[in-house]
Order: sequence, then C-alpha cells, then structure tokens
Amino acid sequence: MSEPISGILTPNITPVDQQGRVDEDTLRAYVDWLIEKGVDGLYPNGSTGEFVRFTPEERRRIVQVVTDQTAGRVPILAGAAEANTKETIDACEAYGAMGVRAVAIVAPFYYRLSDQGVYAYFREIADTVSVDVTLYNIPLFASPISVDTVVRLASECPRVVGIKDSSGDLPNMMRMISQIRPIREDFSFLTGWDAALVPMLVAGANGGTNATSGVVPELTRAIHRTVVAGDIKQAMKLQYQLLPLFDAMISIGEFPEGFRAGARSRGWDLGPGRVPLSEQQKSAVANAQRQIDALLGEYADSPRDTIAVGNIEKIVAQVVSQLRVQS
Repeated sequence: MSEPISGILTPNITPVDQQGRVDEDTLRAYVDWLIEKGVDGLYPNGSTGEFVRFTPEERRRIVQVVTDQTAGRVPILAGAAEANTKETIDACEAYGAMGVRAVAIVAPFYYRLSDQGVYAYFREIADTVSVDVTLYNIPLFASPISVDTVVRLASECPRVVGIKDSSGDLPNMMRMISQIRPIREDFSFLTGWDAALVPMLVAGANGGTNATSGVVPELTRAIHRTVVAGDIKQAMKLQYQLLPLFDAMISIGEFPEGFRAGARSRGWDLGPGRVPLSEQQKSAVANAQRQIDALLGEYADSPRDTIAVGNIEKIVAQVVSQLRVQS
C-alpha cells in the first residue's frame, strides 16, 4: 500500500509569452522557485493553470516540461481531463509514462451528468489506466461528485487514490473522510479551497492544492506544517493572514488573473493569460495589483531577487524556526 499524497501541491500558473505561447524557460524557472520555497508537489494543468485554454498537445508539453525540470524532487499530480473518456485515458497513460505520481481528473464539464453518469465515467477510466487517479470535484465548473460516488469509487477502484475537493464544503469533506479512511488508509483528501485550508486540515485532510501556494508557497507550507505539529492557534493566525490575500486574488478579472497579479507581486511576470480582458477589467486588475502589492509588501524588480521588506517575510519569519524542527 502506497503512502497517501500529502502536503501542499501547487496548481501552478502556466507562463505564456506576449504571443500567447507557453513560455517554457519561465515555467522551468518558476518550478525551481516553487520547489526552493518548499512546496510538497506540483500540479500542472489544473484550473489555476488554465488547462481548458490550451490544446491537448500543449497540455502534454506542459506536463513534460514540469516533470523534466522537477527531476523527481517532488511528486507531480498532473491534470489529465480531456473532452471525452478515450482522450482522457490517453492523456493519463501519457502522463503516467512521464513519471507523474498520479493524475487528477475533473468530472465531466459542459454537460451536467447524474451521479450514475459521473460514477460510470470514473469507473471506466480507473479500470483502464495504469496510473493512479485522483478525483477532482469542482462543482462551480463541472458535474459535482457526490459523497456517495466518492465512497463507491474508493471502495471499488484501487487505482482511485484520492480526491481534490474545491467545493469548500467542510461537512462533505468530513463525511468522505469518516466513510473512506477506515477502509482505505492510502486514500488522500486534498482541499482546493484556500479560505478553509486550516479547517480542512484539522478535519483530517492530508493537504491542499491551493492557488495561493503559487504566490506565497512559504505561507501555505507553514500552515500545513503548523497544523501537523498540532499548533492550531498559530495555524489559524496564519490562515487569517492568507485569507485577505486569497480574497483579493480570486475577486478580480477572469480567473486566474488575480493569481497572475499575485505572482507579479513576487517578481514573476508569467504573462497575460489567454483570455482577453476589457479595458474596464484591465483597470480593475491594475487597481487590485496595488492592493495585492500592499498586502505582500515591497519587492525587488527582478524575479530572482529576494524580498526587501514585506508582510510575507514577517509572517514566514515567525514560523521558520518551527519549520526547521518539523522538517
């Protein structure tokens, strides 16, 4: 039985150049930075990586670049959702051959399926592929995966090794954990809702796939390690530091534009994304950029430079000694 996937896995933004092409050099440098800052894993082709805005060929190349650059330093959870079951299976096998730890598959999108339809979709994939599968529940954008369906798949499909849940529904997370953990110790529960990271971890989640970890990897790591150490009071202090930043980044432009703005505050220009913005939206993003800059502090111009002064360094300084003990 393998160990469950745990810790903070970053659903990394996909850098693009001014022509809208995947910027592989920047992606490689960004991967190195995230690993240096202590993330527990990487998650290319997630929602934060705008997977639906890239072609299948580009998605495979993105995973290939990330796996090559990571070189086994941290595990990779690769988003493998495609437009239909066969193409999703083909993507799973391709990513498995690249050496990813597991694939993450969102429930079918555009067409809303019943619980039986969602179950049949995942069951066919799990019975076919040769790589471990994590379910990805994001009801805002795709067919929801009910608790009963997750329990059924966990019970029947050894290849289904976890779920990333971005609903923010704490009671449902608790229901899944209470029913699945007694029968599947290897099953991983990951939360994708940054605003509830500490409550989800306290409830028993193994970790998170959080967009903010692509901006403040030190802080999300500190939150996870502090909960693991049992210091819930300190963890909640850190959660309340994360909350206004998350709110600021998720509320502007077209998702994940706010997280690109957050990356710019850390010195990373990851490009404009692939969805056009109106002039009004561009103005709103510029205003929000100033708010995010203020939350994070003053940074040097170069993405390779360290923070001169700023709130995040002060926050991280409070827990760095504790992290050294826990690592």
